Amino acid sequence: MPQWLCNQLTRAFRKKDRRQIKLLNDCWFFYRNSAGEGTDHP
Repeated sequence: MPQWLCNQLTRAFRKKDRRQIKLLNDCWFFYRNSAGEGTDHP
């Protein structure tokens, strides 16, 4: 996971910002899948 994304997630969890957490989570899955690393989704 890129450091910038990890920092953003940490900040969102501290603020309990559910919208931001969901957005960043979606970004992470998109990043993993586009990088060819993600095998969670067929």
